[in-house]
Amino acid sequence: MIQQLSVFVENQPGSIMRVTSALTEAKINIRAIASFDGPEFAILRLVVDQPEKAKDYLTTKGFVVRLHKVIAVELQDEKGNLNQMLEVLAKGGLSISYIYSFVIRGDKAPVMVFNTDDYEKAEKCLKAAGINLIEEMDL
Repeated sequence: MIQQLSVFVENQPGSIMRVTSALTEAKINIRAIASFDGPEFAILRLVVDQPEKAKDYLTTKGFVVRLHKVIAVELQDEKGNLNQMLEVLAKGGLSISYIYSFVIRGDKAPVMVFNTDDYEKAEKCLKAAGINLIEEMDL
């Protein structure tokens, strides 16, 4: 598993840029970013190279930040691979609350990041199906 930041931002111009500017000031590299919109606030989900430092720095800048674990898997860029992974999880009785991907890894395969209701069970199902799980050091 890897660590992910969830940052709550207001739905107004420049709110995401204020987060990325703060991370730039702290010399933190953003590896993946996804925004999930709500009526008044959005949840910005980020995978960064220094998650603990990022959380601490953003908190000092007044942001509401949560740090939690998510599952990351490497999927070769081939037709049907995402569906195959989702089928493994569905057959395992696992629910996914959100999912996103990133590909900035040089010559390595893209990574899918997702949140589920049972991490241990998800890991077992994915490993049994031969799907490569990613750890922080693999990023």
